[in-house]
Amino acid sequence: MRSVLIANRGEIAVRVIRGVKEMGMRAIAVYSELDRDAIHVQLADEAWNIGPAPAQESYLDVDGIIRSAVEAKVDAIHPGYGFLAENATFARRVIEAGIVWVGPPPEAITAMGDKISSRLVAQKAGVAGVPGTMEPLATVDEVRAVAAGFGYPIAVKAAHGGGGKGLRVVTEEAGLEAGFEAARREADAYFKNPEVYVEKYLEFPRHIEAQIIVDAHGNGLFLGERDCSLQRRHQKLIEETPSPVMTDKQRKALGKAALAVAKSAGYVNAGTVEFLLDRSGDFYFLEMNTRLQVEHTVTEMVTGIDLVQEQLRVAMGEELSVSDVDSRGHAIEFRINAEDPAKNFMPSPGRIVDYREPGGFGVRVDSGYGSGSTVSQYYDNLVAKLVVWGRDRAEAITRARRALAEYTITGIATTIPFHLLALDNESFRAGTHHTRTVEEEMDLDDLQQPSAPILPGDEELAERQMTVEVGGRRFVVRLWAPEVAAPAAAGRRQTPRRRPPKLTQAPPVIDGEGAVTAPMQGTIVKVHHKAGDRVEIGDPLFILEAMKMENEIKAPASGEIVDLRVQAGDRVAGGAVLAIVR
Repeated sequence: MRSVLIANRGEIAVRVIRGVKEMGMRAIAVYSELDRDAIHVQLADEAWNIGPAPAQESYLDVDGIIRSAVEAKVDAIHPGYGFLAENATFARRVIEAGIVWVGPPPEAITAMGDKISSRLVAQKAGVAGVPGTMEPLATVDEVRAVAAGFGYPIAVKAAHGGGGKGLRVVTEEAGLEAGFEAARREADAYFKNPEVYVEKYLEFPRHIEAQIIVDAHGNGLFLGERDCSLQRRHQKLIEETPSPVMTDKQRKALGKAALAVAKSAGYVNAGTVEFLLDRSGDFYFLEMNTRLQVEHTVTEMVTGIDLVQEQLRVAMGEELSVSDVDSRGHAIEFRINAEDPAKNFMPSPGRIVDYREPGGFGVRVDSGYGSGSTVSQYYDNLVAKLVVWGRDRAEAITRARRALAEYTITGIATTIPFHLLALDNESFRAGTHHTRTVEEEMDLDDLQQPSAPILPGDEELAERQMTVEVGGRRFVVRLWAPEVAAPAAAGRRQTPRRRPPKLTQAPPVIDGEGAVTAPMQGTIVKVHHKAGDRVEIGDPLFILEAMKMENEIKAPASGEIVDLRVQAGDRVAGGAVLAIVR
């Protein structure tokens, strides 16, 4: 195998590109028009434009990616995670084009990508799942009947997705209809399928996942567990290995169960089997992610195994390069997201003014951004991953605190202040935290973001470069341009200083005239009221989708909606007036 196309962007594209190059192969990048000068594009040996900024027209364009791969004459395609990584149709198209697919068989993706069929696969393997339905539910009355049997709380979940998308926890019957509709709407938006099912919601569980890798020769390895219990909105913030609460006996049983599920699914390549661990110490199958996980880095830090390169070896038909796993020390990953924790983790798209990564022994940063990069509302808001290693958990936490204090990102809000707060949280430090710790124990209201400095003037350089595209392929061209003449008395003209653009990170506000405005650019996916309705302060008005997250806009004052200016499906700019309430 001589070349690999990476069908992704951001930090995971950078991560795969580096692994491909270390194996002596050419790395081929794809990029949207918005990502023309992104870091993953600059690092690749070759890059191809696949369309406009919206993901549906670029990174999710199966035809466009396959066409670029064929024209570039690549030998393999690595999907990273997200986008098309768990799309069985895309996997089949890759294979049909005569290109090596770096991932599991399409049949395994189909079986494990559907939450209901995956539960049946686990059941066949003798692995118990969280009590729930084994078929999709089409109406709220069907959900109500199931809830009556399980008792509240319940989780209404997308049948064809993951990552906390299409999931709503319903604590009482009064919220059932709203939760059912929201889960279906989000499932349809993210996974193009509105089907949902219901599980008994386990309160205060630990979220434990098992990293496995299986080759085509029947060899399978359990590479240890990861504890992903510190979450918000059912999405992970901090992951670590080993879990601070699991015993060796539990760990052995978990690995055995994970490999049994993989065998039952006919699985080959790297994958992650996720479980919930309850207070009694019992664990239940939750789902399987048929791809490389965001948090694969912590497993690499303690095992010394490069999972990307292992994936490539398996895809080439080779046996696993290791036969056993020798884990050492403790690793923790911190997701550095473009979000403001003090504002309910509101997405914070914008331009990064200053970006400086930490370093030192036991510190790793995977990132796809730098100073001057723009975090777009079109894509996931993960900016980077900070991973630290220590000989034990206490040393890892100490190292993490130092590294986070060194990490500088200005111009956008990030989760760095949250992570520093989490390291001081009593439950987290004791290792007794759970999936509700953030909401129930942590006060985020006073978290402060670093201020953005004024950008210095750009130096005038005679040598310049520009990006051009020929036949869809990207080339960087260097050229010499004459310097701009300046009046003799004034000397060389100075480039004016530029202030960073004003960011619209504030929550929706209502001005003196009663205007309710959008906190950021995005798409209105739900309008709760019609013009003329009376609303009270705190009532939900709209749901705005931005950066793959739904954000509820509530009435900041009581009154009547005298003017309603948007409807579901409308794209709005940050600061746009959505309604007038008086």
